[in-house]
Amino acid sequence: MTTSQNSEQKQRSNGVIVGTCVAFVVGMTGMAYAAVPLYDMFCRVTGYNGTTQRVEQASDVILDEKVKVTFDANTSGGLPWEFKPVQRDIDVRIGETVQVMYRAKNLSSKPTTGQATFNVTPMQAGAYFNKVQCFCFTETTLQPGEEMEMPVVFFVDPDMVNAVETKDIKTLTLSYTFYPREPSKPVAQVKTGETENKL
Repeated sequence: MTTSQNSEQKQRSNGVIVGTCVAFVVGMTGMAYAAVPLYDMFCRVTGYNGTTQRVEQASDVILDEKVKVTFDANTSGGLPWEFKPVQRDIDVRIGETVQVMYRAKNLSSKPTTGQATFNVTPMQAGAYFNKVQCFCFTETTLQPGEEMEMPVVFFVDPDMVNAVETKDIKTLTLSYTFYPREPSKPVAQVKTGETENKL
């Protein structure tokens, strides 16, 4: 084999290594962006980490057995809101659909927008805590000094009393944390802005 053939073969080999490395980096970058939504979807499906379930309709089975549900409210730094549950706890029949209220007030002198994250403890009960309606499904904007009551409609799945890891649970805590968020632009406004940029 000549020197030039050796050189070409070495260059091809180096090219394969470089190509593999580039593909690996691109793939890992893609996985990094996909990790958060995939993890969120996994939590919603399985109830992992205390993530509650979102459902379209109420339970058609209501047990005589009750569970106490306590309510917790927090705001992260950067969101000047007062946020709290209207009531601290309730006793609810398992399978019964109930509505509770949280209250938020904007303490700043300008409009601010937030979105709430949520979980249930004990974490293994998250898969059995079903929300029909919740302010956490969308972002919330409050004007300066505005106060708003926000409903949560939920029920505890009757299957919770049959699962070994949850059948002895007598108290659940539903916890929310509001984080600051840039308000979403209406679709019409986005299109108008794009048209103006093109002109």
